[in-house]
Amino acid sequence: MPSAVRSSRGVPRGSSALRFGRFAAMGAVAVLILIAGVWASWGTAQHVMLTKGRERGTVEVVRCAEDACEGPFRPLSPGSQPRARVVLDDTVAVEKGGTYTVVLKPGGAEAVRSGPAGVLYAWVPLGGALLLASVVVAGGLLRTRPAWVMALAGAGLLTAAFVAL
Repeated sequence: MPSAVRSSRGVPRGSSALRFGRFAAMGAVAVLILIAGVWASWGTAQHVMLTKGRERGTVEVVRCAEDACEGPFRPLSPGSQPRARVVLDDTVAVEKGGTYTVVLKPGGAEAVRSGPAGVLYAWVPLGGALLLASVVVAGGLLRTRPAWVMALAGAGLLTAAFVAL
């Protein structure tokens, strides 16, 4: 009986197509999760990491609402103009009365935090994606070492962002 012959892992030898299908499907899911993490992070990270030609300065927060804080912008880069009001979205670790270094998004009054804290905070979605993809890699692909590396990288990124903010 061909189905009674088993490989060293206990899987019937005739199921190599099923193993390849599982590997391909779980690999695609893991890659899709990581691409989504990079995509979600890049929307903010591009402004924080690629600052050449962007307006940089400080914001002293004078008012905070549920999802945004605002205050006057004082420029630090040449060619920047002071503004009476700019908005900081995602008010994580932003307090009224605090002064924060920011980079303005082009064509508006929206600002994102800059410096190490801003870079780490921008890549938080990738850290979550690494944690989620590590579960798929360990469970679906049966690759525990790469899964541990991914999980530790994601946890390290999230912890560093928490400490920096």
